[in-house]
Amino acid sequence: MTAQIKYADVEVGTELPAGSFPVTRATLVRYAGASGDFNPIHWNEKFAKEVGLPDVIAHGMFTMAEAIRVVTDWVGDPGAVVEYGVRFTKPVVVPNDGAGALIEVTAKVAAKLDDNRVRVDLTATSAGQKVLGMSRAVVALA
Repeated sequence: MTAQIKYADVEVGTELPAGSFPVTRATLVRYAGASGDFNPIHWNEKFAKEVGLPDVIAHGMFTMAEAIRVVTDWVGDPGAVVEYGVRFTKPVVVPNDGAGALIEVTAKVAAKLDDNRVRVDLTATSAGQKVLGMSRAVVALA
């Protein structure tokens, strides 16, 4: 599979379609099983509060993975992402109320680079707070 977006068709400032990703406690349990990260801050409310967190929080790597979906959905090929990095600024708090939390992601092309690559800057928020900082991906386009 190759990128479905052509470098020539993209300009700096191009906005990618936004994404909203729900997160429930069940989602976190499934992610823990897949990742092997069973830290109780991600599933045990009592423990999370004892260590000073407001409630159970989503795994940082899970949050990061949900955010990049905006880019991979846009480009049509996950393999087109050649670099990706973030700073974790705030946790995604996941209450046990059935609704859970929502990670909302926007992204735009911030720079056109050499070799048909672009830098995409992402903004990820949950409950009105930015949860990822310096979230950037380099994407190889067709």
